[in-house]
Amino acid sequence: MKLGDIASVRSGLVLSRKLARENPAQRYRLINLRSIAPEGFIDLNETDVFDAKEKLPGEYLSQVGDIVIRLSAPYTAVLIDAESEGMVISSNFVIVRTDPKALLPEYLFWLLNTPEVKHEMFESSSSNMLGAIKAKFFSDYDITLLSISEQQKIAAINTLAKTESRLLQQLAKAKEQYYEIILRNTYNEYKRSNQI
Repeated sequence: MKLGDIASVRSGLVLSRKLARENPAQRYRLINLRSIAPEGFIDLNETDVFDAKEKLPGEYLSQVGDIVIRLSAPYTAVLIDAESEGMVISSNFVIVRTDPKALLPEYLFWLLNTPEVKHEMFESSSSNMLGAIKAKFFSDYDITLLSISEQQKIAAINTLAKTESRLLQQLAKAKEQYYEIILRNTYNEYKRSNQI
């Protein structure tokens, strides 16, 4: 079964068509290539602001459950959650909206980030100089549809793994800062005691 048969697949907005040169009618947050973390989430600190000359149609704004995929390497897919909802999705991305009765977005998010699928994307893009993949690749992508309960199990394991990985990264960063403070304080203490 093709993904396009069970999901809406479309390119994002060509920004120049809706950009306000002055006096914007609406201001949005914008998902850019920099804001897509390699681990598959949107880094909200890296998003931009987009000034639109008019209110944008909902099809170009992120919705909870959307899968947004980079059309250039490393072809990372992200799952839109409540924090990243309502953001402009540019033409650097493809937007996949599933019917959750047939295909869970959490399952598709996992599937699109597997090494096998990323390899297929790379193979499909190698025919052009920029290494960009076309949105049609996703519409035509053959997907083996598992039962909803099987999709739920895979999605739950993936969600748990992503959450644990993120927490471990945060812990490692906090530990690094903690030890840096201890080392700096210890050094300053020794330095003071040697000056006496």
